Amino acid sequence: MAFTKLLSSVVLLWMVSFSPAVAHEVLPAIADMTRVDDRVTFDVELNVESFLAGIDLTETRDTNDTPQASDYDALRGLSAEELNTAFTAFWPDMAANIQVMSGEDTLPLTFDEIHAGPAGDIELVRTSELVFSAQLPSDAQDITVSWAKEFGTLIIRQMDVPNPATLYVEAGATTAPIALAGGGEVSGWATFMQYIPVGFDHIVPKGLDHILFVLGLFFLSAQMRPLLTQVSLFTLAHTITLALAALGYVSIPGSIVEPLIAASITYVAIENIFFARLSPWRPLIVFLFGLLHGLGFASVLSEFGLPDAAFIPALIGFNIGVEVGQIAVIAVMFLCVWQALRVDEGKNEAQRGIILYVALMALCAGVIWMSPELLAVALETTPMTFFAPMLALFGLCLISVVMRNQINAYRRMVSIPASIFIGLVGAYWFVERVFF
Repeated sequence: MAFTKLLSSVVLLWMVSFSPAVAHEVLPAIADMTRVDDRVTFDVELNVESFLAGIDLTETRDTNDTPQASDYDALRGLSAEELNTAFTAFWPDMAANIQVMSGEDTLPLTFDEIHAGPAGDIELVRTSELVFSAQLPSDAQDITVSWAKEFGTLIIRQMDVPNPATLYVEAGATTAPIALAGGGEVSGWATFMQYIPVGFDHIVPKGLDHILFVLGLFFLSAQMRPLLTQVSLFTLAHTITLALAALGYVSIPGSIVEPLIAASITYVAIENIFFARLSPWRPLIVFLFGLLHGLGFASVLSEFGLPDAAFIPALIGFNIGVEVGQIAVIAVMFLCVWQALRVDEGKNEAQRGIILYVALMALCAGVIWMSPELLAVALETTPMTFFAPMLALFGLCLISVVMRNQINAYRRMVSIPASIFIGLVGAYWFVERVFF
């Protein structure tokens, strides 16, 4: 028993040491594109400091977790005038990573102006306004825009034309041709399909706080009834507030919502530790927390807005993407613990479970050791973020199989340690979001 507790504690501490402390997502750049006579102008709202610091926005969810964090903080402390001067000197480097084309012609870019936001609390993101333009060929009918991968996501909103195009451009991608005269507005069905991966992306891999909450629901019990009850209520609740917030009926500052989301993670984890079954009050608590998480999803949408003419398809597509992401998280976790659950239920498969989890632990360790750079690109984060917790989880499952003759081995060796880990991360995020 003492050995089991010690080994569980070691694995738990390993999981905590490798867990990401992500509080806020990086904001996308939002470009309003306008054609005036023979020029096309881009009025871009962006976080200038992240560009000046050289942060790769594709691989970053929280600037505090980057090697350039101190440079970024120093830049946030600059006055607006100082930041304008720094960016003006940086512009040639940035322009070299932006490409605007008309047909086969690459259009030279002209730097027009930069308006940095006022200096304030360096713990808050400061947005600035960059304006650049390009001379159009006399016969130009459309253009394409390329945005360097390290610059992160780009939103392009066409202005002052009938049926304007709104494009969500993934990092490093090139837009489809944008008709300068307008008419490029996508259909409701196309918008619906476009926003499904946007919603999925904000769960996997970017929505780590939402992932941990869903896992908190999962680790109460892997049985279908309590899990289905909780997930259904959570889905209903966050759908309600996502719709209300997106429509403008509800607006609560992120400074309030984000700490409460972190607190919700800790709450469900703590309840998992003390209750083995669905308590009478838990469904209501999950529903209330779902309302909070819906506001968190809405803050994502508010960063780049929804197309006016296809608002409902975009909102539904985003929400479906979120649900698919949540289902994917639960499905992957169920596959990870399935063999341990079977052994705990009395199936005579202990030897198979031991071999399986030893092999999975070796695989995770080998992947971390052999291919860190390749995986960082594929996962859009460091391999440790994903594979170290998985390695620890497989270790806990192995302990559960080995200690199968003890009562509630799976709950004691897997569910409770995993819930402790989830609760500690949620508590850390709460403190970080309130005090730092």
